[in-house]
Amino acid sequence: MAYIPIHYLNNMDEQKRIAEELGAGKVLDAITFGDGHINDTFKITTPEEVFILQKINTEIFKDVDGMMDNICRVTEHLRNKGKRAFKVIGHKSSWRLLSFIENTYSVYVLSNPAQAETAARAFAVFQNDLVDLPGPRLVETITDFHNTPFRFRQLEDAIASDNKNRAKDVKAEIDFIYKHKESASKIVDLMNEGKIPERITHNDTKINNVMLDNDTNEAITVVDLDTVMPGSSLYDFGDMVRTATASAEEDEANLDIVYSKKEYFAALAKGYLSEAKFLNQYEIDNLAFSGWLITYEQAIRFLADYINGDVYYKTNYPDHNLVRTRNQITMAQSIEEQMDEYNEIVRKEIKNG
Repeated sequence: MAYIPIHYLNNMDEQKRIAEELGAGKVLDAITFGDGHINDTFKITTPEEVFILQKINTEIFKDVDGMMDNICRVTEHLRNKGKRAFKVIGHKSSWRLLSFIENTYSVYVLSNPAQAETAARAFAVFQNDLVDLPGPRLVETITDFHNTPFRFRQLEDAIASDNKNRAKDVKAEIDFIYKHKESASKIVDLMNEGKIPERITHNDTKINNVMLDNDTNEAITVVDLDTVMPGSSLYDFGDMVRTATASAEEDEANLDIVYSKKEYFAALAKGYLSEAKFLNQYEIDNLAFSGWLITYEQAIRFLADYINGDVYYKTNYPDHNLVRTRNQITMAQSIEEQMDEYNEIVRKEIKNG
């Protein structure tokens, strides 16, 4: 693996140079790639092969060495099992060069339940493959990332400081969050009691992080491993429910068209439970609840950021985070209304499996 000094790069010629120095060989072309909101990504072409060059956002990922150690260990473990996974060619400071996974594509917007089933199965396989990853414990790349009580305390701090004098305008949203305060700690409490085990989880289970085969449309591998770290399997499934069952984007302002789609939940449950044989009964019993919890948690995060003056999430207009908050509250309410049906779907899948 190559290690070199890296300086601030501000044009594509320099990015070609850095790719060469990290081990790509002679670079013919470099172009921006993908639509990620965190890291800057480039597709690097050489006479022999193609690579991915990324500049890591160190404002988000402060322990780059720890994160890269996680990624190297996980991808090597997967390859040792005969699974397809990208390889880290070289990295230094905030830059890394990765192998390109050929003959694959990704989907950014789900168009049918079958795609949701495929994605859920892929993430379950990913979790299952890492059950026996040797120690030591992976680094937490973002501390308390899915710690809902911690997120609740962040909201309380935002309300207490109220720097932008916005809290008075979001009383209904605050009331909803506080009404469900006791539910916020359910998964954390079960983990602390030893009833739900700590597992290695992906923590960004969107469909576009599953690479699909160009010819068969089957899942090949899971990518975007920056947030792979210790957590609960329920966080991964819950975020799939939040994103994959949503009838609209998370910043849709027309709440009349925002709801959780039952047929997509059924597809997620079928795909995930077909491979997630490692789950214990407490995890199974809380699969449907996890979808509600992660949606509720995201509403908390959007609301706290709105009250704080939009300092974390990128916004396109003044009330963007408030629109997101109301959207996620509506989604959480929709999941709650269908909770009995969602739990029954899980039970049927377990029985049929």
